[in-house]
Amino acid sequence: MKNYLTGYNRNNNAFDLIDNAFDDFFRPLFYDAKLDSMKTDIRETKDSYILDVEMPGFDKEDISLEVEDGYLTIRADKKEKEEDDKAEHRYVRKERSVSCQRSYYIGDTEEDTIKAKYDKGVLTVTLPKKEEKKPEAKRNITIE
Repeated sequence: MKNYLTGYNRNNNAFDLIDNAFDDFFRPLFYDAKLDSMKTDIRETKDSYILDVEMPGFDKEDISLEVEDGYLTIRADKKEKEEDDKAEHRYVRKERSVSCQRSYYIGDTEEDTIKAKYDKGVLTVTLPKKEEKKPEAKRNITIE
């Protein structure tokens, strides 16, 4: 996708019009641009799952985590600065995200012991696995 500061194509020639028509042709049908702002790597260890979520530009105070119905939801909301009416500039276009959200299914984890750490734009969430309960062998079955 082409971005022009003034919001229109300066050349305005036919080739640019055709080019612009196919800019998003190969983008997935249900593409969600918000997912680009929270790219996630998921690792598994013997005892836990570890999510590394990219969240550059946010402060620790901007981020919240919530667990509900087996889903972990990570939200980040950055408060926008109030613009001064007397400012010498105005925005022509604003693209920097001020809020984003993503949910992950965490069904087989210990929800009460989830830990999170935020460092240098990456949120690391550790999800301990539930201990597998081995079924006890049933003894003393009566034979009729």
